[in-house]
Amino acid sequence: SVAYDSAGPTTAGLRTADGRDMFNGAPDRYDWQLVGKKTLYVPYNSYRLASPERSYEALIQPGHVAPEATRYELHRVWEVVATLKPGMRHIYSKRHYFIDEDTWAILAADHYDNRGELWRIGEAHSFYHPTGQAAVNAMEVTYDLNNGRYLASGLVNEQRQPFDFSYRASASDYSPGALRSKGLR
Repeated sequence: SVAYDSAGPTTAGLRTADGRDMFNGAPDRYDWQLVGKKTLYVPYNSYRLASPERSYEALIQPGHVAPEATRYELHRVWEVVATLKPGMRHIYSKRHYFIDEDTWAILAADHYDNRGELWRIGEAHSFYHPTGQAAVNAMEVTYDLNNGRYLASGLVNEQRQPFDFSYRASASDYSPGALRSKGLR
C-alpha cells in the first residue's frame, strides 16, 4: 500500500505519500485544529520560478533552490495543526499547514519528528495562471533540515505546454481499463 508515510515514489525518501501537493491522503491518523489567521512570509506570485527562460539546471542548486528565482510575500494565511492521534503511527508527529486565505491552497508546511523537533519544511511556490484562471504551482519543495537534502518537484519551465486547461474529462477516463492504459511499468 502506498499511503500515509510510505516514501513517495522517486522522492529518495524525502516526501511521504500523503505529502504530495503538500497534503494528499486520508486525514484519519491526525487530530486537526484550526489555529487561526496570521500574516506570514510565504512563497507567492512565483512567476520567475515558472519562467521558460530559466532552466532546471539554473534553478536546482546544491542545498536549495536558486534564491534569485524565488519570491516570498507577506500574506494572510490560516494555520492548521495536525497532531498524530494516540496509537497511530506516522513519521511526522505533528504538521503545521499554512493555507492561503485567497486560494485555500497550502503554501507552506512544517513537519515535526517523533521527538517534537522540526524536521522538514515544505513550500508550494504558486502563481496565478491567467489562461486557466487558477492558482498553480511553479514548484513544490521539501527541505530536510537534518541532512541538508531537498526535493523539488512539479517544475514546468522546460515543458512546452505544462498546463492543459482545455482538457475535459469524462467518467470513462476513470474506468479501470482507461487507468490501466495510462499506467507506467
